[in-house]
Amino acid sequence: MTTNQKPARLNFSNTGFLQSASRLAECPKDNCDEVAFVGRSNAGKSSAINALTDQPKLARTSKTPGRTQLLNFFQVAEGKFLVDLPGFGYAKVPENIKKQWQKHMEAYLNQRESLRGLVLLMDCRHPLKDFDRMIIDWCSQAEMPVHILLTKCDKLKSGARKKVLLETGRELAGFGELITIQLFSALKNTGAGELKGRLQSWLSPKE
Repeated sequence: MTTNQKPARLNFSNTGFLQSASRLAECPKDNCDEVAFVGRSNAGKSSAINALTDQPKLARTSKTPGRTQLLNFFQVAEGKFLVDLPGFGYAKVPENIKKQWQKHMEAYLNQRESLRGLVLLMDCRHPLKDFDRMIIDWCSQAEMPVHILLTKCDKLKSGARKKVLLETGRELAGFGELITIQLFSALKNTGAGELKGRLQSWLSPKE
């Protein structure tokens, strides 16, 4: 095998549900490559995963924000995972349950050796809320790459979309190459190809 051999292209359409975990100890063995999807409960994480994989029912979606209460693992290929993390913000559950979710999510982010990058989803009409900034600050300190999806871009006209993308990029310019940003719409399948390219680079990087 030559050193210039390209990594195999991942076929995201082959992605399947693997397992759920309520805490770090229940996650798959920590010797793989995975990318986690994180965002506020109304940002559209499950819808993005479904659009990415061309499987409308792969990740559970709900009209009630905050239904994802576990770490859900989806296998793209052998040892290559997508992880849907619990949503933050709108879940109508007791405060002690929210604190448990946050505790387990923080343990995952801080201790999971297999994590290669975060996909941070923000509603393009309401970007950079406090939770988003908290995740970005954590990524900066951990030197963890983060790819921002400005979701539901179909809700805005073309000019407004470009303005949000430009302004968000300007505000985060100080983080350099650690952060990348794109527009995304699960409904219109806008940006799915760009997202696949980013995940390919993280999950199957060139040698």
